[in-house]
Amino acid sequence: MLRRIDVVVPAHDEEELIGACLDALLVACAEVQRRRPGLQVGLVVVLDDCRDDTARIVEERLDGLDDGDGGGSGHDAGSAAASVVVIAERSVGAARRAGVDTATRLGEADPTERWIANTDADSRVPADWLSVHADAFDAGVDVLLGTVRPDFGDFSERDVERWLETHPAGHLPGNVHGANLGVRADRLEAIGGFRELAEHEDVDVVERARAAGFRVVPTLDGAVETSGRRRGRTPGGYAAFLAETYPIV
Repeated sequence: MLRRIDVVVPAHDEEELIGACLDALLVACAEVQRRRPGLQVGLVVVLDDCRDDTARIVEERLDGLDDGDGGGSGHDAGSAAASVVVIAERSVGAARRAGVDTATRLGEADPTERWIANTDADSRVPADWLSVHADAFDAGVDVLLGTVRPDFGDFSERDVERWLETHPAGHLPGNVHGANLGVRADRLEAIGGFRELAEHEDVDVVERARAAGFRVVPTLDGAVETSGRRRGRTPGGYAAFLAETYPIV
């Protein structure tokens, strides 16, 4: 039985986008608790060597929310708890690992009853996002591979057309995106968690889950909108894919 969902959000200098990211997450937190009364929900934001206004924006958005240890610091999102972790690694893998380590110390749920939902600070989840992840847990899924699409506001009209042509309705590529990735906490623990990689930590963890024989399932439900920028926070990743496939000319 699912007792708790923890959301982990790594952030490095995301002052322009993290406000919208958190606003969307707080709606999703409230929605899953509306559908599942009694479900514990936690939100951990990991500030990784942020030199801009990211920390201030996070503090404003989460002001008033319980921190999971009885202290207050966050926005009203049902009875969700929020925590902020500060590191200086400039490593998305290290940030995700720090977020998971913090999340799993909070709340009263065994790892077999807990789900870790991952997204990114430049992304916006739909209102039913956590409900989709909770349903996956109930269905016996160990790892959920969610889909993403770029913010079309960052695309030219022609690039939007090309995207829609190559991503027809119902098309399920099964790619791995850290912006929309869910894992049962006990399964994540069994494979050693996220490695402290500078990039592709999401692909790495899914490869190890598959090698362990865990049930890895892709889904079109709960698709996440992510930034369409061509320069990301890592050399590779989604921004690099967009830069190669949809170059700005």
